Amino acid sequence: MNLVDIGKHFNDADTARKFLEDMRWRDGVICPHCGIVGEAYRLTPKGSTKTRVRKGVWKCKECRKQFTVTVGTIFEDSHIPLHKWLLAIHLLCSSKKGMSAHQLHPMLDITYKSAWFMAHRIRYAMTQEPLSSKLQGTIEVDETYIGGKLRAGEHRTKPGERPQDRPGPVSNKAAVVSVLQRGGRVQSVHVEKVTAENLKPVIKKMIAENAHLMTDSSTVLTSAGSKLKHDQVNHSIEEYVRYEDGIFITTNTVEGYFANLKRGIKGVYHHVGKQHLHRYLAEFDFRYNARKIEDGARTIEALKGVEGKRLLLRDSPK
Repeated sequence: MNLVDIGKHFNDADTARKFLEDMRWRDGVICPHCGIVGEAYRLTPKGSTKTRVRKGVWKCKECRKQFTVTVGTIFEDSHIPLHKWLLAIHLLCSSKKGMSAHQLHPMLDITYKSAWFMAHRIRYAMTQEPLSSKLQGTIEVDETYIGGKLRAGEHRTKPGERPQDRPGPVSNKAAVVSVLQRGGRVQSVHVEKVTAENLKPVIKKMIAENAHLMTDSSTVLTSAGSKLKHDQVNHSIEEYVRYEDGIFITTNTVEGYFANLKRGIKGVYHHVGKQHLHRYLAEFDFRYNARKIEDGARTIEALKGVEGKRLLLRDSPK
């Protein structure tokens, strides 16, 4: 499934709804209220009544409640046609560095506010479940900082000001730590501060005890991963790759992930608030972890994550 297929087959809400019903209810219609499978029937308007029935409405024989295929998903209570949702999901899944709400809103003919919230709902659907098992093998861990540069003069010490009062080079940036299994998946988290105390729970939760940890020469990462087999590269002396006993010691893979993340943040989204950063990380993690499949299959994987997730605008941090 590519953009041409979506435009051809999902050019209206009815065909998009049918596609979503077939995907969600492969083994029969499931009532989201009572969980009964195969005991619901589609409501259709009768000729003898003037009662209007919306398209796609089902009724459960067991609990007698009505529902549609969008109940219990990120699409619930949305006034945006379903085919525009599918198109937006495909665009976010197939664009390597993401797609901004400013770009979505004219393309889908919706308001900017609707496009912004739609994109956040899709990122919420992309949020992957916690790892069912810890990462093994060769694991690269590194940190980066997301945010703009300090304005000219902000880093200088003013007359009468103590030197320690001046802001640090990353004082206005958000810290991101990524744990990447070489040849496998990545999981990124936003931390308030890169300290051993903050990183130890992350490493303990994600990395198996028999894994081979690779980092740069940061003392924080050394302390956080002290109980693991650990090798480092020293970037301060321009060492980026080293071979020892046939082992390829480098953090180039996670650095490459950071390069794509930063190009997306700077070049597409331009500004990301700290309160929303975790959703953007989920988006970039999702695309990286599904990098080996085609765009259409990646869209299907994102659609599998729409169930059981509800994000209301009033609950979204400003």
